[in-house]
Amino acid sequence: MKLAQELHRPVHKGKNPMLKVQRTANGKVVFAVSGRLEADSLCELAALLALESATRRVILELKDLVLVDRDAVGFLRACAEKGIELRNCPQYIRIWLASDESGKTGGI
Repeated sequence: MKLAQELHRPVHKGKNPMLKVQRTANGKVVFAVSGRLEADSLCELAALLALESATRRVILELKDLVLVDRDAVGFLRACAEKGIELRNCPQYIRIWLASDESGKTGGI
């Protein structure tokens, strides 16, 4: 049985990939998300997360995430509320998450 798997899931718009998701599993499941996380790619990422067993710890590795929109911030908040760890979340996203939680609007 293979303990670690990698899944490369680039989402393409035109010729340039906008989002890349790499899955690694070894006791816990880590989805390394890089590029842009925007509303049009959330369904695919949500589907990947839904395939994971509820008994395994799931982590979103966000260190290479360069751009998010408001829908993506809401998605990340929902993930965190479900117990998914947001690892290495960029500071601008953490600020946006915190400002939205406190009822502020207007983004970063």
